[in-house]
Amino acid sequence: MTWTVRRAGPGDVGELARINCESWQHSARGVVPDVLLDRMLPESYLNGWRRWVRLPDPDGVFVAEDEAGRLGSYCTVAEARDDDDIHADLRTGELIGVHADPLHMGTGAGRAVHDAALDHLAEQGFRYAVLWVLKDDWTTRSFYAHHGWRHDGATKDHAAGDQRVPVVRYGRFLNARKRNRPPSGFRFPAFG
Repeated sequence: MTWTVRRAGPGDVGELARINCESWQHSARGVVPDVLLDRMLPESYLNGWRRWVRLPDPDGVFVAEDEAGRLGSYCTVAEARDDDDIHADLRTGELIGVHADPLHMGTGAGRAVHDAALDHLAEQGFRYAVLWVLKDDWTTRSFYAHHGWRHDGATKDHAAGDQRVPVVRYGRFLNARKRNRPPSGFRFPAFG
């Protein structure tokens, strides 16, 4: 399957909310209390997604779209939100999450948005990135480890309704990205 990655827009809000809920309900089952997962409704998240897709750089929401225009995955990134997550010497971004439609897990959609989002952070001048993941979600932790992330030892509890769920922090360095575009005003020579 071929995935095209692009920035999410207002027209994607409904699908982002649906994928968010279905991804959590599929991947966090057994880690987060079922009662919380079962109460998740896409409609509850629409306003949040409307705000997210309008945020300016360095924040970004990236989606993987198939040939028919269906979304298979999304990734959200921003500047590190917590002072404790900031690297002592490097500008730090945060990968807030990669979520895939359960029907498209394992198709490369998650990898595609992950890579595009990290490229975006690097283009924004970030040289280090962090993410937080559920401690007992070994499938997701394996995905991140396979893509160069390393658990750095930090842990905390995340509020999930009235429950506290342990999460762990991963980090990785970002490569400085070279511009793939010619400088402003550059004209390709005409050959003929």
